[in-house]
Amino acid sequence: MRAVLDHCSDGVKHSVAAGDTIIREGQTSGHLFVLIEGQLDVVKGDTVVASLTEPGAVVGEMSVLLEQPHTATVRAAMETHVYEFENATDFLRDHPTVALMIARLLAQRLNVATSYLADIKQQYAGHGTHLSMVGELLENMVNLSPTKVSPGSDRHSDRQGDPRI
Repeated sequence: MRAVLDHCSDGVKHSVAAGDTIIREGQTSGHLFVLIEGQLDVVKGDTVVASLTEPGAVVGEMSVLLEQPHTATVRAAMETHVYEFENATDFLRDHPTVALMIARLLAQRLNVATSYLADIKQQYAGHGTHLSMVGELLENMVNLSPTKVSPGSDRHSDRQGDPRI
């Protein structure tokens, strides 16, 4: 993702102190951030799900592309420098190369998640445990229309009455 940095001259460069939050789970900002240097932790609930250190790493893209609230909190683990794009939709429209890089990254993440779920489905097929539901989950992922996508889960719903996969 370092190549993303070649397209960020329009962004506002910020220094973010260790512990400061740039994205809050559940809020909508329309902002996109690109890591220049440092470390960003992606936190879902109380769990750090990823630590990003590679220059060019992008955060906020899912919220922007899905036009929904952020699905995780992002905070600096140390002094960190980022580019911020306040109107991420316009930035992506004006920089289709970056949009394509992000699409490839998201496709790669989906491929890893799908492969992992397929492996779980195979391992737990016929066991009658809650993990045997993975087949249904995979089918729902493949057939999900964009209007049904929403953050959260049935156990920790962000909005009452939303359908979940």
